[in-house]
Amino acid sequence: MPELPEVETVRRGLAPVMEGQEIARALVNRPDLRWPFPDRMAERLTGARVNRLWRRSKYILADLSTGESLLIHLGMSGRMLVSGDPLGRFVHEHAAPQKHDHVVLDMGQGARITFNDPRRFGAMDLLTTEAADRHPLLAVLGPEPLGNEFSESYLIAALKGRKTPIKSALLDQKNIAGLGNIYVCEALFRTGIHPARKVNQISEVRLAGLVPVVREVLQDAIAAGGSSLRDFRQADGELGYFQHSFDVYGREGQPCRSEGCTDTVRRIVQSGRSSFYCPTCQR
Repeated sequence: MPELPEVETVRRGLAPVMEGQEIARALVNRPDLRWPFPDRMAERLTGARVNRLWRRSKYILADLSTGESLLIHLGMSGRMLVSGDPLGRFVHEHAAPQKHDHVVLDMGQGARITFNDPRRFGAMDLLTTEAADRHPLLAVLGPEPLGNEFSESYLIAALKGRKTPIKSALLDQKNIAGLGNIYVCEALFRTGIHPARKVNQISEVRLAGLVPVVREVLQDAIAAGGSSLRDFRQADGELGYFQHSFDVYGREGQPCRSEGCTDTVRRIVQSGRSSFYCPTCQR
């Protein structure tokens, strides 16, 4: 599933052709994805102007001139692809309709945004913009890891006394919004913390050290266009490249990349998810 860097990469790709533009026509080709689309979604989107495009955790939100916001979740295989941009940022012409093109937005300046999702685990919803923070999917989220609320003091207080493994604590969206398996593995490697280490066994100094490293990992991934492992594509259809920079994720049995380390990357399963780590560098 796309994590924060992939979703932010898509948002940045969509912003030039969505923000400030009118949705000239919305086409909805099925009644549902992960859950049913809202009533009259195509009608409610058509003619609306996109005032702002932003991200919360792994969700993209488009604030509309109608007072509603379109919430988008890519799910496992969802893609938001742009074609026909008259300003030349996207060179692709409009493709022939595909089987899994579930929602199509024709923008007023000629660009087309197609939501394609073969597995149909993605989702779209319409919510009142003023009440967006109270939407059930958003109300439970912790602070954004790239925002000011995610600080050393916050993380220490949020995790104080926890007996859960640090990997699980960082993946809990109530603690931090948007972090996923890939980037937690990479951040723990960079800080030398074993993914199974219990939170209450980690000093406050080491916990505080996670904050700048988490930000660094996410920023590095965004700069590389995210990670393309299976289905992820940027808004222009290109792959992300951060997967070529993984230190541990997906590298089981391969040499540790730390200078002077002769050990190999190992894998354990935590709560049904693979955790990759170096047993020498991470304690």
